[in-house]
Amino acid sequence: MKRILSTLILFLFALSLHAQTTPKADQPKIPYGDNKAAGHYAKIRGMNMYYETYGEGQPLLIIHGNSGSIGDFSKQIPYFAKKYKVIVADSRDHGKTLDTLNMVDSLSYEQMSDDYAALLTHLKIDSALVLGWSDGGINGLLLAMRHPEKVKKLAVTGANLWPDTNSVEPFILKYFDGIKKYYDKQKPSITRTVLLRHFNLLLAQPQIKPASLAQIKCPTLVMAGDQDVIKAEHTLLIAKSIPKANLWIVPDSGHGYLVLRSVDKFNTEVDEFFQRKYKKIAGRALLQN
Repeated sequence: MKRILSTLILFLFALSLHAQTTPKADQPKIPYGDNKAAGHYAKIRGMNMYYETYGEGQPLLIIHGNSGSIGDFSKQIPYFAKKYKVIVADSRDHGKTLDTLNMVDSLSYEQMSDDYAALLTHLKIDSALVLGWSDGGINGLLLAMRHPEKVKKLAVTGANLWPDTNSVEPFILKYFDGIKKYYDKQKPSITRTVLLRHFNLLLAQPQIKPASLAQIKCPTLVMAGDQDVIKAEHTLLIAKSIPKANLWIVPDSGHGYLVLRSVDKFNTEVDEFFQRKYKKIAGRALLQN
């Protein structure tokens, strides 16, 4: 019973963030994340990484968050596919990219960012626009740091540099730590392996020094809700540490604002960022812009 309740709580939490997977009555029911017409596997870095592509134009790589999948972006994919070539994938140990579970190595954001660089190479894409949410934002930051040639512009929301109460709301850390401790005691299973790897990411990683963000040379849009699980001052720190960063704190919003209540605002803001040229405002221009 405890296992059922614990899993139910986790799924209810995920559902609250990913309610966007239920389409409106007037929308085509495209099975994002399980679309045979758009889905492929890339054999890279010892695994088969599942991905889907939509639209034509500049390449845009979209990266999901912890315990998420391609389907989380059902409200972003159709919008951006109108003018970009959208590439969405299931990260290592997520969604349909699960053939790494028997490997002895642990899961890390560095691994995952390298996976995405390899995916772009597999697709013969020299550089792409990149959009990442939550853990996907962390992967986006690391991708721009470790493979700068692959990232033309970067937009991240709800990312953090380390997992403690200075960066993340204490409730969230306590919440997932409690579930992790429960699964630590359970018998081996695929579900247990997947969840423990995901929880270890949330609770022990990343460990990124703010000064290292100076390696990110591309224009970057740093975003979060003003009541995000990531503290606003931490999001500000990320933006201030990146040389060419813009900052957008979304009012009256939490971690899932981009898929729950501010979908159109989020999509258009990110699109406009990708389209405009970055400019540094200084001197008298501070009063005129």
